[in-house]
Amino acid sequence: MQVKTRRKVPNQRWQIYPQKADLAQKLAEATNTSPLISQLLINRGIETPEQAQLFLHPESLVLPDPLEEFPDLAISLELLQDAIARQAKIAICGDYDADGMTSTALLWRSLRWLGAKVDYAIPSRMHEGYGINNRIVSEFAGEGMEIILTVDNGISALEPVSRAKELGLQVIITDHHDIPPQLPPADAILNPKLISPSSPYYGVAGVGVAYILAVSLAQQMGDGYKGLFKPMLELFTLGTIADLAPLIGVNRRWVKRGLQQLPKSKLPGIQALIQLAGVRGRSEGVRSSEFGVRSSEFGVGAGFPRPEGRREGGQNSQTLKPDDIGFRLGPRINAIGRISDPQIVIDLLTTDDMGMALEKAMQCESINRQRQEMCGQIEQEAIAIVETEYLQSLEDDRVLVVISPNWHHGVIGIVASRLVERYGVPVFIGTYEDGDHIRGSARGIPEFNVFDGLEYCRDLLGKFGGHKAAGGFSLPAANLPELRSRLSDFAHQCLEIQHLKPLLKIDTQIHLHQINHELYQQLHSLEPCGIENPNPIFWTPNVKVVEQQTVGKDHVKLTVAEYIGDRQYKIKAIAWRWRDYFPLPSHLDIAYKLRENTFNGNTSIELELLGVRPNHLSPHLFTPTTQSSKTSFIYRQRHYTCGIYQNGSVPELRIRNPEGKVLAINPHNHIGLLGSDRQTAKEVDISQPPYDSIIQAAFTALSIPSPGP
Repeated sequence: MQVKTRRKVPNQRWQIYPQKADLAQKLAEATNTSPLISQLLINRGIETPEQAQLFLHPESLVLPDPLEEFPDLAISLELLQDAIARQAKIAICGDYDADGMTSTALLWRSLRWLGAKVDYAIPSRMHEGYGINNRIVSEFAGEGMEIILTVDNGISALEPVSRAKELGLQVIITDHHDIPPQLPPADAILNPKLISPSSPYYGVAGVGVAYILAVSLAQQMGDGYKGLFKPMLELFTLGTIADLAPLIGVNRRWVKRGLQQLPKSKLPGIQALIQLAGVRGRSEGVRSSEFGVRSSEFGVGAGFPRPEGRREGGQNSQTLKPDDIGFRLGPRINAIGRISDPQIVIDLLTTDDMGMALEKAMQCESINRQRQEMCGQIEQEAIAIVETEYLQSLEDDRVLVVISPNWHHGVIGIVASRLVERYGVPVFIGTYEDGDHIRGSARGIPEFNVFDGLEYCRDLLGKFGGHKAAGGFSLPAANLPELRSRLSDFAHQCLEIQHLKPLLKIDTQIHLHQINHELYQQLHSLEPCGIENPNPIFWTPNVKVVEQQTVGKDHVKLTVAEYIGDRQYKIKAIAWRWRDYFPLPSHLDIAYKLRENTFNGNTSIELELLGVRPNHLSPHLFTPTTQSSKTSFIYRQRHYTCGIYQNGSVPELRIRNPEGKVLAINPHNHIGLLGSDRQTAKEVDISQPPYDSIIQAAFTALSIPSPGP
């Protein structure tokens, strides 16, 4: 089912970070960066020169010995070394997402290299669900395994681990998920959630825990195993980014190294993935002197040198960007776990045969295309359901519950994220497993905790789990009407009407003439960007859309211009999946990321549009209409009056609040005056909340339409 809707612009709420010019200037002087870069650091919670030094130069971070951070690491190493020495069989239990599959491949490769007898198993997504289970435990015991090593799962597996202990197996759990009320009776548990939140290891994903275990084991077994470090680092980097782990702390340091290593990987599977995905390394163009020198991976004397072959950050060295993994390599891996057999990815990442690697990578390519088509079809069907059945009541419901038969459970979580992006409300999406049961996925917004919402409906659900931003659930189909009502009740407890728009967090304002290769190179100092260190988002007010056209299936390509005085500055832009908004209005405020575009050997900097809004200060908005040039309105339960007045020859919008203070603004000026009279009024940035929303409400009350296309 196809649905085509036409909406003027995305329905967003913009949150622009407070601009701290004085602090940014001081930080810029202390760190030898530009004030713009310093403001971006401040937006990420970095406000001292010491914090900035560690962020900009992650190699200067002194890492504590993980043996001192993870209480059970020593016993884990002892158990594994003993098993290798005795040639006892070790079994890895992995998971079917990118984190779990890369973790499985990393430990399988490492243990094999170190001389272990090792095998692995991954549960069925469709038939068994997440994590180790009694079937896997029983099969391991029947095959003569002596140690079970979980990766990216196990922390909540109380019953399967208890069963393993009854059967005489030793169990080492490596996981990164939240800690349950009761821990399983494992011989050792490695989980960053069990260590101090201030530890640089706290944010590692499952593959990060596997990496720490493998590196520590190789170091204890001697210098002959240094050849392991590069392939382990590559698998760590792939899994960490694909799992959306925060790129701070040790993740930032190791991922930065791994991205430099991946373009020259010796692993056939990674070579094949990069080749088929069309990913190319980029020149870093930074000075080698920018990076401090560390002698080892885990603190001084730990015995893990930085990757060999060149100096860190050397001139013209090649590196990938996190987006290359997040949008190119990662989806090809994750698609397998969602709709196919994880064995394909394990074979891809563990084979040393290039022919086999290319064969498996082509399977990943084909299955990812199927996943894309499946997602597109389900998304269109879900939008049609929402637009016809739930759109009118969305403000009353404050949550979307969309259920339909014949949707593939493996991809509905992706569709849920797209619906959140489109409608700005929490989304619970599901499909019938049979006539009597529903299985679904959920995605939230910042003010709505998905796990708490599921907990609120505990008595209606079968299995459920997740965290603040996402979750999974199942329920008897008969409970669906009550689930809708209960989730709406919960949403009313935490969401106001103003929350029901997708949130766009914007770093700072720049002008189009400031955008060039030099600025783009400066932004490299923030890499690698990702979760908790997002790509910088800029905004520019009052641009004119000079040209626009649709390209591909769903995208809009355009040229925008900014006028400063009598000069015009133009730049090209792309808006992914914005066909529904075509054509865009002619005058807009725009929010965007910067991107490089290389065509016919020429590289240019372009905009990737993330948001637009009608420009508050477009001159025609300041012309009184025949309907009204003075009126009143209610904003957040407060009464305001407003009108268009002449201040000399300049039209001016004035908004009076209940206390009698007036906000006065005029076209082309994003600084307004706020006060009881002009002599004592203070200057305020009207692009910042709450002024921007109040101004929008005033123009709406004056019945002045937004600029048309």
